[in-house]
Amino acid sequence: MSNDFLHMTPTTHYPYRHGQLCCEGVPLTKLADAVGTPAYVYSRAALLESYGAYDHAFKDVPHLVCYSIKANSNLAVIATLARAGAGADIVSGGELHRALRAGVSPKRIIFSGVGKTRDEMRDALKAEILLFNVESVGELRALDEVAREMGTRAPVALRVNPDVDPQTHRYIATGLKSAKFGIPYTQALTAYEEAARLPGLQVVGADMHIGSQLTKTSPLGDAVARVAALVKQLRERRIEITTIDVGGGLGIRYHDETPPSHAEYATVLLPALKELGVTVLLEPGRSIVGNAGALLTRVLYHKQTDAKTFVVVDAAMNDLVRPAFYDSYHAIVPVTEARANAPVETADVVGPICESGDFFAKDRAMPRPEEGDLLAILSAGAYGFVMASNYNTRPRPVEVLVDGDRYTIVRRRETFEDLVAGETTA
Repeated sequence: MSNDFLHMTPTTHYPYRHGQLCCEGVPLTKLADAVGTPAYVYSRAALLESYGAYDHAFKDVPHLVCYSIKANSNLAVIATLARAGAGADIVSGGELHRALRAGVSPKRIIFSGVGKTRDEMRDALKAEILLFNVESVGELRALDEVAREMGTRAPVALRVNPDVDPQTHRYIATGLKSAKFGIPYTQALTAYEEAARLPGLQVVGADMHIGSQLTKTSPLGDAVARVAALVKQLRERRIEITTIDVGGGLGIRYHDETPPSHAEYATVLLPALKELGVTVLLEPGRSIVGNAGALLTRVLYHKQTDAKTFVVVDAAMNDLVRPAFYDSYHAIVPVTEARANAPVETADVVGPICESGDFFAKDRAMPRPEEGDLLAILSAGAYGFVMASNYNTRPRPVEVLVDGDRYTIVRRRETFEDLVAGETTA
């Protein structure tokens, strides 16, 4: 079959072998029998391959790849990347705790985010992290006060909003002047001058992040050029910038996108960065873990109405909210490979949640699945489990990390008792 539903999987780490979809060397039928469904499955080899591609692409400059924990915060995922040399980009005190628990060196942790609390600042300063990416003048002043109270200085970079259109979904565009993120480019010089005067701060860097799921390089080139020009102005004012954080956001292939390769991404950024002689910080998340993961689900019912055909599965929007939230496309493939002459139907793939928005695909052409069949929802490693909830009082899925022909349960499936832990009937 040549239809797009059978375009083979977005990564070679999910191949069909002997008619069965596998993650690396583990058949997903075997995995489903062992751990049940729904289940998140991650490929260790895919994680390391993408991390290594970043590390190689920026080999000509001093650099640090800080994995963006918000994309997938499972301890085993973070630890796998940390052992390979990655740092961490965090946006909360909880992510700081996870990064440290997973073995990330504090000197390889950068703290981003628009709403850091003073308690979070204190914890990060106690841990002696690499730096804070500061996003407002108010945050600058608060961090200065906290650092002085603790008798230390906080290493900072200012996140500059370059007002560049990243040409991505409006919910994940972060570099426009209308976004809540960063300090407006027109106010950056003044903010830096104030930061340099504050005794509790040590200005070391500049930061940008224009958005997520970027599939074009021109916005990145425009943004880094604006930040480089700012750094030159700062140096003229004797504010020495030694690091530039270029953010993350490199897209992946979900369907028919053609995002830049790691090497193409680096080629756009490196000329300006080399000229400045800075250490380059990167914050990739989706592009490391997105295509390393799949959500494994079982068909409950095949439902035909006068208007629609529905494939009802045991996973739901509480497990993977991206299709409902962003109208995102995820390839959905049968775990047992479809025969060449298998009947094809157009159906909505939906979950059990009591919401019309509970769907994984609308009007999707696919080999007709039968009740009990297994399906794999691909490219689900990023913004999958981390955005999961217990809506409809549904336990969150099990998470599994595959390494060759072995697998490890890296987060057990929640139980009903887990769902009421900490509650009382008063």
